Amino acid sequence: MTRVFYDEDVPAGALEGETVAILGYGKKGRAQALTLRDSGVNVVVGNRLDQHSHQAKEDGFAVHDLGEAARRATIVTLLVPDELQGGVYEQHVAPNLKPRSALVFAHGFAVHYGLIDPREDVDLLLLAPRMAGVYLRGRYLDGWGVPAFVGVGHDASGKAQRRLLGLAGALGITRCAAVETSFAEECELDHFAEHVTYPLIFRALELAFETLAEAGYPAEVALMELGGSGELGQVLDAVAEEGLYGMVESHSSRAGKAGIAHYWDRALGPADKARDRMVKALEAIRSGKFARHLVEEESKGYPEIRRWRDRHSAELREAEDKLRDWLRGPTASRYA
Repeated sequence: MTRVFYDEDVPAGALEGETVAILGYGKKGRAQALTLRDSGVNVVVGNRLDQHSHQAKEDGFAVHDLGEAARRATIVTLLVPDELQGGVYEQHVAPNLKPRSALVFAHGFAVHYGLIDPREDVDLLLLAPRMAGVYLRGRYLDGWGVPAFVGVGHDASGKAQRRLLGLAGALGITRCAAVETSFAEECELDHFAEHVTYPLIFRALELAFETLAEAGYPAEVALMELGGSGELGQVLDAVAEEGLYGMVESHSSRAGKAGIAHYWDRALGPADKARDRMVKALEAIRSGKFARHLVEEESKGYPEIRRWRDRHSAELREAEDKLRDWLRGPTASRYA
């Protein structure tokens, strides 16, 4: 059975005497470093000399190179991009990891696909928040937390689980739920959402905008209806709280329910063909085919991402800019 951990499961003083190194001070790294420090954890930051290291210094952290930060720590959290983690680990982390220290990942990618072969004399931990860093930080400051997948790959110190729960508690995760899983499951589920669910939603929004604009509707007005107002975000929040069908029952008018029911089976085309595409995407994830593609993309400078950006609709971007000017309210996160 799947185990779920909460605040009451975190051992008292779980991180006493530990020093946590955050390697990579990007969106995830900054949120975790600030939150751990606020929870009383001793934190060091490792980052190359760039805008992120300047931000870390402004936030009051002493910034070291990656290897030195790893050397100073008993728990090392690797938060550089997935496709770069293998090289960073071999060059900077592995030579500086102390025996019986811990190595923590926020995503299972590098371990699951063999980019990293972690040393057997260190704890291997998975701590994967299911929301972006800004939300982890924001919910912590609001007295809440985000859910996360957690797991112990191997326990060299005899205190791997204690360390894992201590980190989850310090980040506010156990205020919500720390759900136990494996590196493989977390990685494959995360990629399935990114390769199937998100492209379906985002491409559908783009096509819907193009259809309405071509039909003569004002671009900004069409965009506001499709998602710019924030309604779509509220609908997805309701799905998380009430479930897919519960959201439709409680939030949709009779006309809305009728439209959903009428077009449900046609929304993605024939269901068997849509499911076949999903199965093929999952097969590419499980086999490592996409992992190899990502590593190759990095080596070439991400040409596929550049081509995708080049195809962006100028009309959609202009409409987004105008709509943001129309709508009054906060324009940046108060947690930045």
